[in-house]
Amino acid sequence: MELRGSQYIGQIHVAGNDETFTATNPASGEVLPVEFHEATADEVDQAVRLAEEAFPVYAAKSPEQRAVFLEKIAEEIMELGDDLIQRCHEETALPGGRLKGERGRTVNQLKLFARVVREGSWVDARIDTALPDRQPLPRADIRQMLKPVGPVGVFGASNFPLAFSVAGGDTASALAAGCTVVVKGHPAHPGTSELIAVAILRAAAATGMPDGTFSMVQGTSYNVGEALVKHPLIKAVGFTGSFRGGKALFDLANQRDEPIPVFAEMGSTNPVFILPEALKTKGEEIAKSFAGSVTLGVGQFCTNPGLAFIPKSPESETFREVLTDAISGIDAGNMLTKGIKEAFENGANKLSNQEYIETVASGVTGEGSTAVPAKIFKTTYESYGAQPFLEEEVFGPSSLLVEVKSKTEVMDVARSLDGHLTATIHGTENDLKEYADLFGLLERKVGRLIVNGYPTGVEVCDAMVHGGPYPATTAPQSTSVGTNAIKRFGRPVCYQDFPGSLLPDALRNSNPLKIWRLINAEYTKDPV
Repeated sequence: MELRGSQYIGQIHVAGNDETFTATNPASGEVLPVEFHEATADEVDQAVRLAEEAFPVYAAKSPEQRAVFLEKIAEEIMELGDDLIQRCHEETALPGGRLKGERGRTVNQLKLFARVVREGSWVDARIDTALPDRQPLPRADIRQMLKPVGPVGVFGASNFPLAFSVAGGDTASALAAGCTVVVKGHPAHPGTSELIAVAILRAAAATGMPDGTFSMVQGTSYNVGEALVKHPLIKAVGFTGSFRGGKALFDLANQRDEPIPVFAEMGSTNPVFILPEALKTKGEEIAKSFAGSVTLGVGQFCTNPGLAFIPKSPESETFREVLTDAISGIDAGNMLTKGIKEAFENGANKLSNQEYIETVASGVTGEGSTAVPAKIFKTTYESYGAQPFLEEEVFGPSSLLVEVKSKTEVMDVARSLDGHLTATIHGTENDLKEYADLFGLLERKVGRLIVNGYPTGVEVCDAMVHGGPYPATTAPQSTSVGTNAIKRFGRPVCYQDFPGSLLPDALRNSNPLKIWRLINAEYTKDPV
């Protein structure tokens, strides 16, 4: 497919701005073909207004119609074939195998949300039937369900150009909820973004969705994203990226005359706790696997284990030796952009330049234009406690080991943690009993707890939580991965004493959708 480098305002492509930008191959530094036009404020406005016009029509589509649309998007993405993988590889330097796996995840999560929509119970229908004879006052007939919030703005992520981008989890869940979507493609992979946008629009046309159900604007300017978030017709925002970017969007949204929710996933250092007996009995095994987790995808995962607490002991010396050997044999990998590389190097240099921090392991130096070696640093409990910045994320293949000398110190550092996406505990059965109260502390700090595993790799399933308290996200009550992500883009609406003919299908007495409903405090699929 030939790239146009334009904005896609519904089914129409426009390019009204003479300002253009190009993509760069992160491995070679080569400027890739095709110039992409920077979206104008007017083009953003057109896209959002078209999304608003389409919203009531799209929201009224049946669950089956929306499910078929999502499945057709998955089909159209697969129809792009090797052209998508090749362009994405050129724009990100990610290997073809990784990109094919990510394409599979993208397609599967679209199909997963199609299943959720088709089944229908996600709307959380609740019915309290009238009690006209209740004393001292009768009760009205009261019914509630989730309804789509309206047009949603979505920002593509740099580190997952498919699964967290144009047709990623935010777009899939918003469309599943019945919302129209305007995406801002990520400027690091504009060609990939355009290919996916065209696939979505083809699916929309093939399944009879109204024009404006989906649009995409592109640009490197902060102004494009600002115009999207500040537009009064946008009712929610989905974002995956840096703390700086997510916080900026959150602040913009809350400065509007009508503040709106921003579901920003902003990463974290994902602390790992290695407990004493586990260190003694399987420390070498943990060290090798830890090295693999830190360097997976050149460390460019929001779940990268960037912080680890380890007992100070003779076994910790062995742990570091094994970890050093493992890291020293890992080749440098190319980071996604020059900016991400520079940010990583600045963060790693800041750590290495502190007198209280020791660099204990370095990976192989690479020759690519954005290649970086992995780094492992070490410090003491006292230094960690005195320097709050040590908890901050260094996005890339690095981790900081903090030596602790007692259970009291372990509990203190857990208690002092800010919000993170995950926390991991490595322990034997005895360790887990001895440190049982650690879990209660960590439940308040993270969205996902892992025992004897690693945080990298986020399963897309019903039970997954990919979120956490601030500053990991701006919405700790939600998840950006898993089927519960759909609920971010719904809001509860209550219907009191409505005639049956006016009720949504999900709330009608006959339950035509055959969904689970809470009727007079009992879950059932039975009619009222």
